[in-house]
Amino acid sequence: MNFGSSELILNADGSIYHLNLLPEDIADTVITVGDPDRVKLVSQHFDHVELKKGKREFITHTGRINNKRISVISTGIGTDNIDIVLNELDALVNIDLKTRSIRDKKTSLDIVRIGTSGAIQPDIPVDSFILSEYAMGLDSLLHFYDSRHIQHMEIQKAFLENSNWFGGLSDPYVVQCDASLAGRFNSSTMQLGFTATNVGFYGPQGRSLRLGLGDAELNDKLARFRYGDLRITNLEMETSGIYGLAKLLGHRAVSLNAIVANRATTEFSNNPNKHIDKLIAYTLERIVNA
Repeated sequence: MNFGSSELILNADGSIYHLNLLPEDIADTVITVGDPDRVKLVSQHFDHVELKKGKREFITHTGRINNKRISVISTGIGTDNIDIVLNELDALVNIDLKTRSIRDKKTSLDIVRIGTSGAIQPDIPVDSFILSEYAMGLDSLLHFYDSRHIQHMEIQKAFLENSNWFGGLSDPYVVQCDASLAGRFNSSTMQLGFTATNVGFYGPQGRSLRLGLGDAELNDKLARFRYGDLRITNLEMETSGIYGLAKLLGHRAVSLNAIVANRATTEFSNNPNKHIDKLIAYTLERIVNA
């Protein structure tokens, strides 16, 4: 199978279209961050930065700590951008860009998200860290792919039945992190969580400034939901897309969240940058010393 130029779009130098990267530009371990300015906060810990490239909101630095090669890339906000980043990262390692054909030997990337998030349970403190064991996508991204075999259908069914879900919205989907990769980062520093990923920051996350909400009880419904020992812990905008596409494409993914707000108690961190820096240092130490 050879991909046409309208399907696999390349730049004039042969790099993949949005990320502006060549296959040799990325490491097998990729850290994703939302904010382009956060890329340099990660790469400043590298012993050596060998590459800096960017296009639009997608900034990439690749370098080494000791002998470990690591790439960090900004995704921007939302699962629409995650769709671009995950597909193009996969194309860089699993499609021959010159012949436009799928490689016989597949490469599996380790993808680690370092992000910020808001807790929806009152007992989760601001400035704590959550490792997303599961993610519930309140967007529709995964429904555009043949993905039912990686979705946790029983959890999804239970949520729909218990939430009186509005029929005008897409059905939520639930996916799990890669357990083996998550094991590198799980410790007493982390709380395991069940993260809800939504399509916006304001209305979709229950924030109302000048617009009324379609479902003013949405956050309460999320917070009340239980499935065995699972409860939804926090809200953000990327994790479900990362988990779903990584699993479909054969990569390993985990999402680590700095809790900068608690929606239930209306608190916000007094120094979010300090705790994001702590999460970056923790993540890199676990990557390098795994």
